[in-house]
Amino acid sequence: MQYLTGRVHIVGIGGAGMSGIARILLARGVSVSGSDAKDSRRLQALKPLGATAVIGHDAINLEVSGTLPSTVVISTAVNEENPEVQKAKELGIPVISRAVALAELLEGTTTISVAGTHGKTTTTSMVTVILQNSALDPSFVIGSEMNESGSNAHLGSGEHFVVEADESDGTFLVLPTKIGIVTNVEADHLNYWGTYEAIEQAFVDFMVGTANRDGFVVACGDDRGASQAVQRARKLGAKIITYGLNETNDAILEILPSGTIGSNFRITYQGNVHGPIHLKVPGEHNALNATAAFLVAYELGCTPKQCVAGLESFTGTHRRFEFRGEVSGIRVFDDYAHHPTEIEAVLRAARTVVGGGKVLAAFQAHHYYRTALFSKEFGQALGLADFVVVLEVFAPGETPIPGASGSTMAGNVPLPPGSVIFEPSWLQVPKHLVAHAKPGDIIMTLGAGDIGMMCPEILELLETK
Repeated sequence: MQYLTGRVHIVGIGGAGMSGIARILLARGVSVSGSDAKDSRRLQALKPLGATAVIGHDAINLEVSGTLPSTVVISTAVNEENPEVQKAKELGIPVISRAVALAELLEGTTTISVAGTHGKTTTTSMVTVILQNSALDPSFVIGSEMNESGSNAHLGSGEHFVVEADESDGTFLVLPTKIGIVTNVEADHLNYWGTYEAIEQAFVDFMVGTANRDGFVVACGDDRGASQAVQRARKLGAKIITYGLNETNDAILEILPSGTIGSNFRITYQGNVHGPIHLKVPGEHNALNATAAFLVAYELGCTPKQCVAGLESFTGTHRRFEFRGEVSGIRVFDDYAHHPTEIEAVLRAARTVVGGGKVLAAFQAHHYYRTALFSKEFGQALGLADFVVVLEVFAPGETPIPGASGSTMAGNVPLPPGSVIFEPSWLQVPKHLVAHAKPGDIIMTLGAGDIGMMCPEILELLETK
């Protein structure tokens, strides 16, 4: 059934994934309306494109354009009690998930789905930039805005559609993937999957499903979870290209010395050496992400020169080691990292950037279940910084879990007394960071909540220090 015709009403339209769907629909000439709990830059950006969007959820919003919509699309954050969802069901209007809407948008395209517990947004963006630099003009839907375009979605003229394939709600299993990437497989989103075994099985299904469409998958062989899924999927006939630092991989990454912010590396694949590649974003994890993007583009027919040029032109995405400003030799960065593995990768990357200075980090955990599951691991990862401020958990509308708190997490950070602070007051966090920062240091805000909004205040306080 074709749902995305007539007028489509999107509940949660300001979200990363939902705003991307709205952009593609508008570009295809579909009438779009929607609502969100709060205003945002993404929501405001949709209005000049023709979307009718309102703040707050109310049944009357279905008639915001004067008529009833043909379909209502809901995000995973929207529950059955939402008044707009209830009204749509009363009126017999189809209510579909983000996954179903995205799958319909992808019909008839060569779908490149980027999956994995971490690194999806950056890797999706890298693939997109290489294809753009190769004059293929792909369509894309990404979980954050690319620095190059300032947008998280675009309807291109080419056959390729690059999409960030989310595992948090099983979306990646619904998509008609022809080329897949698996950056890593770890325990996360257990509120949906229940067990790690269920997540691993889902990634195996993703790889096999891609093979059943005569496609292939590029997967990180260095990652234990991904490697185990690869072994199982290969036994079921999946075509998979592995990459990583380990010489047992099909494509071998070699990290080279770098004298600048970023990373240098080369890739050996099928007996040929490609590089050196000079990536503007730092960290071994980003070199791995870039290798995955290189392999996909190369297998699609892009020349090695085009692949390298695309990667070297990539400048990053919003909230992924994003530089927010510098005052008196103190640089401020912001990152979406919200899992221990991501925090470890980001802070290790920060070490390559800071030189002889110190790394000061503020972290806001996201969801009580993740905090409860990984409180010790979060503490260990944050211990890679020199000074840490831990905020309270960002979990609006969730029921607290005993012990899943910022205070407990702060107690797990293995740093000397005075180097770790639990600060429940948002207003005090920038003050702590600025008070301890010196020229040559880096301040980092970390988390999937609203902590990124703190950066302007940090920079303002640095100006007056």
